[in-house]
Amino acid sequence: MHDSAGILLTLFIIFVAAQIGGEIAQRLRLPAVVGEIAAGCVIGPSALGWISVPDIATGTPLDVLAEIGVILLLFSVGLETRLDDLKKVGASAFMVGVLGVIIPFACGAVWAHGSGFDWIRSMFVAAAFVATSAGITARVLQQLGVLQRREARIILGAAVIDDILAMLLLGIVSSLQGGGDVDIGGLVGTLLGAIGFVAVIGWGGTRVMRRGSGWLDKPSNPMSPLAIVLALCLGLAFLSMKFHLAAIIGAFLAGMIASETSQRHQLEEQTAPLLAFLTPFFFVVTGAKVNLSALANASALGMLAVVTVIAIVSKLAGGYLGSMSLGRRGALIVGFGMVPRGEVGVVIASLGLAAGVFDETIYAVIVAMSLLTAMVTPPVLALLLKDRSAPTDTP
Repeated sequence: MHDSAGILLTLFIIFVAAQIGGEIAQRLRLPAVVGEIAAGCVIGPSALGWISVPDIATGTPLDVLAEIGVILLLFSVGLETRLDDLKKVGASAFMVGVLGVIIPFACGAVWAHGSGFDWIRSMFVAAAFVATSAGITARVLQQLGVLQRREARIILGAAVIDDILAMLLLGIVSSLQGGGDVDIGGLVGTLLGAIGFVAVIGWGGTRVMRRGSGWLDKPSNPMSPLAIVLALCLGLAFLSMKFHLAAIIGAFLAGMIASETSQRHQLEEQTAPLLAFLTPFFFVVTGAKVNLSALANASALGMLAVVTVIAIVSKLAGGYLGSMSLGRRGALIVGFGMVPRGEVGVVIASLGLAAGVFDETIYAVIVAMSLLTAMVTPPVLALLLKDRSAPTDTP
């Protein structure tokens, strides 16, 4: 049983640390998310220790609260994204998503094999290089007010494709690592189910909502529209996980459906206070998960530097090559927008450690790489997007 007073104190510490970190980052002309992640590193188990390892373990109240925070973040991003806008960048988003999986996976596998792993274990390690953390990039794009730009829509569309392919890839390497045969039929069924879920919910949900959203105002409570769409958000987040996708994909789809309502702007205003309170928990917890002590030697730091460079360059290459039609600067924006691994890399690293694929040092390196890519991306994106206007709906 968790101690209620202790939980409240931890929440207080995290929330205050997030505000201080965000304020410092903004005064340094960096996105607030950088300061929030850095604050997590400082107050986490490997620094000040104000947050302990059991506090941020999977399934704890803090972990659940952080998950809710990122779910609401992607819901709010979906509110500012319409299906018709995504359709206009569908081809580019597909290319970015596919190349953004193939290139990092190949580079990660080659590095791991060259470091002494056999090819099967190398592929498991490489899986941590693959999946983009949509939450981190979405927060930066939202704070910069550029979600309506074509580059932003390509990044969001590619993140959905990226998640589907990463899920399939992880299933393959997990089967190989376990010594069993790869169930091709099962993987194909899972893939088709995930694609079908995104297509049916995204296309069907938006069409239903376009035909009549007036029913949202029928309940007497003026907050009913918000309550209804939040219920939709949580429901689709749950269903998304049942289709082996990240919960944030379902939340994003829920927001995109809600963006078709006549109450769209009202909903954006009403969700803002919820985001201000809940999303900092996700980024601080993400930062707290890095184990600095495992990196306290030259060998580990050298490995971390190499892995981080490979992770950044490979994702940047995939995003850049897939969006070259935008021009060099636009392709760079998309490329860097796909760089953060964040919580996705942490999850895969945890699975690899539990399966005995690699030791504590490799685990710490992969986790630190995931967080470094999350911290490097926001200032670079802010610089590339600074004072640059672009049409929002031209192909």
